[in-house]
Amino acid sequence: MNVSKRWLLLTFLVLLILLIAIGVLKVKASLEQDLATLNAIEIDAVDVSQLSDGDYEGEFRTVPVSARVRVTLLDGRIENIDLLEHNNGQGKPAEAILQEVVEQQSLAVDIIAGATYSSKVILKAVENALTTNP
Repeated sequence: MNVSKRWLLLTFLVLLILLIAIGVLKVKASLEQDLATLNAIEIDAVDVSQLSDGDYEGEFRTVPVSARVRVTLLDGRIENIDLLEHNNGQGKPAEAILQEVVEQQSLAVDIIAGATYSSKVILKAVENALTTNP
């Protein structure tokens, strides 16, 4: 291989590495921003005693976590919450938060340790379900 071909190949490889590095840095910055947004999510209280009986569906999506739920109300109480979809990465333990919401009849429950983002997304999906029409 002559010198000019080596130089061209080396230049190409350096440019390729630079492009990959820039891409990785952009993805990392975007993910950090999304996680900061997730960290700042506030869950509002919902008075379910003022809602009609029935099934309410809601969702909340963000990167890297999303959830879709169906909340069943009966006699002014949360009877059941079905997790219809949960894209969570490592946050599967957060799914236990649904039972806590039913038991306490409130969205003001403790976040599952080690699954903070998934817990918040699931709670926000429940809030969204209860603040829309069945």
